[in-house]
Amino acid sequence: MGENQTVVAEFILLGLCLGPRIQILFFGLFSLFYTCTLLGNGLILGLISLDCRLHTPMYFFLSHLAIVDIAYACNTVPQMLVNLLKPGKPISFAGCLTQTFLFLTFAVTECLLLVVMSYDRYVAICHPLRYSAVVSWSVCVTLVLTSWACGSLLALVHVSLILRLPFCGPLEINHFFCEILSVLKLACADTRLNQVVIFVASVFILVGPLCLVLVSYSRILFAILRIQSGEGRRKAFSTCSSHLCVVGLFFGSAIVMYMAPKSRHPEEQQKILFLFYSLFNPLLNPLVYSLRNAEVKGALRRALHKEGHSQ
Repeated sequence: MGENQTVVAEFILLGLCLGPRIQILFFGLFSLFYTCTLLGNGLILGLISLDCRLHTPMYFFLSHLAIVDIAYACNTVPQMLVNLLKPGKPISFAGCLTQTFLFLTFAVTECLLLVVMSYDRYVAICHPLRYSAVVSWSVCVTLVLTSWACGSLLALVHVSLILRLPFCGPLEINHFFCEILSVLKLACADTRLNQVVIFVASVFILVGPLCLVLVSYSRILFAILRIQSGEGRRKAFSTCSSHLCVVGLFFGSAIVMYMAPKSRHPEEQQKILFLFYSLFNPLLNPLVYSLRNAEVKGALRRALHKEGHSQ
């Protein structure tokens, strides 16, 4: 492993390289986004659990997406906020690898959940008479558990490959959290195996699922074109286009990060791209998938009405 290698106790997160005033401004802005993310996804979870009309497969998948988004934001954003106030904040080696493991777990799980949700909508719109038989509760539970299991196992593989590497310094991570590519740059050994595994995993977890999502929504759009009602067609197009925008942001930025040549995007640009994962995507998901939905709005009105009567 090399005579000069020392036991790594901690890494130093450099965070966002900005001026003091801009860092304070971003601290306030990102704190607002973080709060809205927790409130929005928490509201979705509360409504789905309290309203029996939302106990359907679609909202079962949405509840797990909300859980992933909350966990995703809690894993990365607090560390980023601390670094904005105190740049160069250290993080322990075990804490860093734990953050990497959780980040990868939630990211992969969200990718697979988005595929599952697109399949659910495809069956509901294109084969409504077979929906209850195809998307049964046993199938729903199996799909969700498989998504979580695949995310955890793949993250475990990546972290295990990191543990075999020596780190001899400098131990400064040029990021606002322990992102896997930034951690690998600190290793003083050959990381080609890690890079190959990341690329292969990206093909199966990003490109493959994105193709499945696009196939599902293309069939949904063809089914929408056959709708006679102009109002119904407009609403369906609006829903599908908003879903595709969120999916495009999530998968597009991930593909650029993990599959594009390294020279194409400098480190500061990488940090901006990762803000889509940590802040914007968890904030957009409840707005696009749930709060624009008439059934969710109805559940919110019923909850508020019940609360008003109880008082």
